[in-house]
Amino acid sequence: MKLAEGTVLTPVVKIAGDHLAETEDVIVEEMPLTIYLNGQELVTMLCSPGNEWHLVTGFLATEGMIKDLTDLRVVNIDIDSGLVWVETNEVGAGADKLYLKRCLSACCGRGRVGFYYANDAKVTKRVETELCMSIEEVFAYQVALENASEVFRLTGGVHGGGLAAEGRLIYHCHDIGRHNVFDKLYGYCLEHGISTTDKVVVFTGRVSSEIVLKVGKMNIPVIIARAAPTSLALGLAEELGITVIAFSRGERFNVYTHPNRVLFSAP
Repeated sequence: MKLAEGTVLTPVVKIAGDHLAETEDVIVEEMPLTIYLNGQELVTMLCSPGNEWHLVTGFLATEGMIKDLTDLRVVNIDIDSGLVWVETNEVGAGADKLYLKRCLSACCGRGRVGFYYANDAKVTKRVETELCMSIEEVFAYQVALENASEVFRLTGGVHGGGLAAEGRLIYHCHDIGRHNVFDKLYGYCLEHGISTTDKVVVFTGRVSSEIVLKVGKMNIPVIIARAAPTSLALGLAEELGITVIAFSRGERFNVYTHPNRVLFSAP
């Protein structure tokens, strides 16, 4: 049996009613990946094997530690040991000190305190775009991601995401970590010089505030998700100019923020 990348076979006892069967099951792999930035341990990410280059570069960019790939001097990835050594220029100097430090902000006049990490506040800006899309495109993107999600169909153990435009998926990936999916997508954009302001991201999971911030830092104007959004996510999306489409299943979806980007009738 040929296994999909990032999966393994494991023994399992399956019980259905009074029927017992000893067999094998396909499960998703999980691995730790520790990044050392300029000689200092930065973070250990729990992730799915594959697309490590995109994961690392996308993470560093969305956290404000690099602006683009020209800021990288050395990247050594040792998959067997789960270690990554990165050396950068001075563009991201100090960003590693602010990583995971919280700062406060007002959030959309909703009477609540917004939540940003300090690096988020530095690198997240309001998305400006003229992108519009039809209802049919929303349906098409969700179906395309479902069709591409082989590892999820086999294991049910990963999140999936895709970069989309003009009615088709440009790139898709999966990971056990929700945030890792977006880092991999952005790493792909950085590697291939892909402009993001006219793209859509499609996602299998729920839309939390952290996911909206990832989308904002990628400068993508629309996220289409299969699952639910949170209140803080919608407040941030309103503030950052991001259209949140959620519960996109079959022939239905909900548009929660900036609905002007969805053409509800023929233009």
